[in-house]
Amino acid sequence: MPPERETVRDRAPSGATATTRPRIRLDQPRAPRRRLLPEWDPEAFGRLSERIARFLGTGRFIVWMTVVIIAWVLWNVFAPRDLRFDNYPFIFLTLMLSLQASYAAPLILLAQNRQDDRDRVNLEQDRKQNERSIADTEYLTREIAALRIGLGEVATRDWIRSELQDLMKELEERQDGHGVFPAERSAGRDADDR
Repeated sequence: MPPERETVRDRAPSGATATTRPRIRLDQPRAPRRRLLPEWDPEAFGRLSERIARFLGTGRFIVWMTVVIIAWVLWNVFAPRDLRFDNYPFIFLTLMLSLQASYAAPLILLAQNRQDDRDRVNLEQDRKQNERSIADTEYLTREIAALRIGLGEVATRDWIRSELQDLMKELEERQDGHGVFPAERSAGRDADDR
């Protein structure tokens, strides 16, 4: 048996050369890439920013911030000179407050953007619910109108009563004047004939 020879078609796809990359298989997941920058979950970061923004908007934050600033100022005014870390005009305190404000503003804006997104979704859901309610109301209105039209053709108790009263009056008038029943008229004739 001759040894099986590898053909050019078996070695590489048509038109491929030794310098081309191998074909990417679409039925298999890609190998994970190494990233230089750290990855983070944007939702987790958004939730953290909302929690911080909620805390910054509380009275507890204002009280704690006031306590820290008062302690900072008192320490740097009344502590021995070698233990002070920020002498009067309190430049380091100003820097720390500016740093806190520079982080607080974007966190608050991020929390507001997330709240706007939630409000937009809720507004869209409310609008769809209102459309369904309007459609249901219009359907029920049409059904009630159809029932009223249908009831207009149905004999009601009052209508039947008035028709019966009219028939009774008509019968009484005929009885008083001419006699209503043919049997009574023929019986009367028979009596006259005898």
